[in-house]
Amino acid sequence: MAKQPQTIVITGASGGIGSELALAYAAPGRRLALLARNRHKLETLALRCSDAGAHVHLITMDVRDRLALRRTLKAFDDQYPVDVLIANAGITCGVAPSTGLEDPEEAHRLTEVNYTAAVEAAEAVLPGMRARNCGQIVFLSSLAGLRALPDMPSYSATKAAVAAYGAALRGQLRGTGIHVSVVFPGFVTSAMSQRHQGPKPLEISAVRASKKILKGIQRRRSVIAFPKILVGLIWLQKTFLIPRLSDWTMSWFPARIDPDPSYSALPDPDQAHKTVKPQGAEGEANKKPASTMPAGF
Repeated sequence: MAKQPQTIVITGASGGIGSELALAYAAPGRRLALLARNRHKLETLALRCSDAGAHVHLITMDVRDRLALRRTLKAFDDQYPVDVLIANAGITCGVAPSTGLEDPEEAHRLTEVNYTAAVEAAEAVLPGMRARNCGQIVFLSSLAGLRALPDMPSYSATKAAVAAYGAALRGQLRGTGIHVSVVFPGFVTSAMSQRHQGPKPLEISAVRASKKILKGIQRRRSVIAFPKILVGLIWLQKTFLIPRLSDWTMSWFPARIDPDPSYSALPDPDQAHKTVKPQGAEGEANKKPASTMPAGF
């Protein structure tokens, strides 16, 4: 039986799978570091987690500021050794119906959030985990990382990239006591999936998805993929169908991805990075309004 983790870091914790995993982990004696851009959502989540007995630290940050991300998580690990890092932060975009092309700024943003931030987060806590010879890193990929979606090329590419990085890191850390898991979820109900205008076969709730992921993490599964039916169909398609026929079957699931409103107030990424200020609290302090939380950890 693996030792129960005491300190868990979750990026992209303000909604969807991230927030449900935080609630699933929340328990007396647990320390949660919850990282996201939306301070209000983090505060609401922190109250629920602290009510369950967890010590909660809030880190309000845009993960695109990779230097601040690495510095902040490294400092947190130095003070509170991280048992599990869940690199969950992710966004999506798609091609414009009128042009068949993606907005280049959105595509670049996907690379920064979905791939670069996941790598930076992992490399921030890895030195401490290596020194302790224990820990677990969990990367959130997607079934789109196994079979690219024609209407979401950059999203599919970033999810494939994070899956490849996770697989490489798993091999590199073999025998060190550090475990790496890559998660390949299908459609999960969330604010992000609501922007996906098109078929969403076998969509499940974030609660159900988090339970599947948590079970896989606890069992230290290298690959956590669901729903099984879609995983099997993807395997059959990639194994037995010629590319042209495979592409034809994917055309049955056209989709339009609505713009992400959460970035509309951040026209200048550099300016957004300058406003990053990690804040945190633990224990009884979590029951106070977030504005009263002390700066730091």
